[in-house]
Amino acid sequence: MKLLLDENLSFRLAARLADAFPGTVHVCDVGLSGAPDDAVWEHARENGLTVASKDSDFHERALLHGPPPKLVWIQRGNCSTREIEAILRRHAAELERFGGDPDEAVLVLY
Repeated sequence: MKLLLDENLSFRLAARLADAFPGTVHVCDVGLSGAPDDAVWEHARENGLTVASKDSDFHERALLHGPPPKLVWIQRGNCSTREIEAILRRHAAELERFGGDPDEAVLVLY
């Protein structure tokens, strides 16, 4: 699964997760730093990426429009980049299953 990491997640995560989620990029890597949510959503859809975010706005968009793209919604308050990395790694198998289900739009991780 290739993730598109939203601005509310560290850009460092893309490199740190390269072994587990090859092809993962941060919005700043693709020229979307400061871009509106609809531009991020469209980029993910067009490029086969799954949005990873802590932003509830993406959750609403995913429920309204359905996939693609899919959303990994990380519901964790203030935490370190290391903690976000650990969450994604801990749920790697679940993320793969989610990515393969054409009907699921949102995966919530804590």
